[in-house]
Amino acid sequence: MSTASPAATATPPSGAVDGDTDDRAQPERLSSRRSRFDRPVIRLAGFGLALALALVGGGGLGLLAGPGPTPQAEPPGPAGPAVPAATSTPAGGPDVSGLAVSEDGYTLDVRATPARADTPGELAFRIVGPGGAPVTAFTPTHDEPLHLIVVRRDQSGFQHLHPAMGPDGTWRITTSLAPGDHRVFADFAPDGRTEAMTLGRDIAVGGLYSPTPLPPPSTTATTADGYTVTLTGALVPGTASPVTLSVSRNGAPVTDLQPYLAAYGHLVALRTGDLAYLHVHPTGSPGDGRTPAGPAVEFLAEVPSAGPYRLYLDFAHDGVVRTAEFTVVATAGAGTPVAGVPTTSSGHGESGAPHGH
Repeated sequence: MSTASPAATATPPSGAVDGDTDDRAQPERLSSRRSRFDRPVIRLAGFGLALALALVGGGGLGLLAGPGPTPQAEPPGPAGPAVPAATSTPAGGPDVSGLAVSEDGYTLDVRATPARADTPGELAFRIVGPGGAPVTAFTPTHDEPLHLIVVRRDQSGFQHLHPAMGPDGTWRITTSLAPGDHRVFADFAPDGRTEAMTLGRDIAVGGLYSPTPLPPPSTTATTADGYTVTLTGALVPGTASPVTLSVSRNGAPVTDLQPYLAAYGHLVALRTGDLAYLHVHPTGSPGDGRTPAGPAVEFLAEVPSAGPYRLYLDFAHDGVVRTAEFTVVATAGAGTPVAGVPTTSSGHGESGAPHGH
């Protein structure tokens, strides 16, 4: 049985007879309806209703225009040097650190930075512990309770500093920084921990940023006052690679290096791109009866991935600490030379337990 449509079942108006509509009354009724709907308030209400329907039906003007920009916690810093494909997917490892501002409940809290580029200013920070209070008790590593490393994102402007801590747990030091984004590393061992840890955080310094290209790989570095440091060894990902740095002055080997941070040299390695901070362990120490005071200073370096790294060697002679810098490319395969120099054996085992650096 078919079902009648609503139009077919509508009830005629009272008093009307099919086919007997009063055509003479239609113009008057239409005119009356037009006058009622032609009032300004009615027109505004109708316009608002039409606009609301358009917004709902079309998904809203915001959706028609597309999504807005995603807010960022902080503006992006200046671009660093191009990263080779080998380091496009950074690898971690037990000796990689400095990529996080917090670890195991400890946080690097930067309180103040130099206000102007290339002008001495205060750099202040705290190490906040798991309970939320500043840490004030540290176990010295390499003769210092805390090591502060500062380097610009393009790996220039390296500084190894030792700030002083106040009673409230705030560390302070005066330094000068070039314009651009810098990475601040705090290397320390809170009381109660058996090993040192490294936390890192970016800070920005205003001014005209002019990036320094990453220097090409080299086996030698020369200081302004006549010291030359020669690098031998191979960085092989996933292994403890022996690296030797030999110091000479005006062509003569330096055999009376002075102890610096419990060793005859202190080596920091940073991976190009993410600036992963790598622990490098000395293979001897002054006074152990088997480690000479130069010209060679030996380390074991563990790198997690192939690609370029920047090495910074601090050494002391004649009462002055100097820094020699190298670009080194780690390549897969045991025995691969660093920048064309054959691998040489260190001749010594690692001394004692691993150091923080």
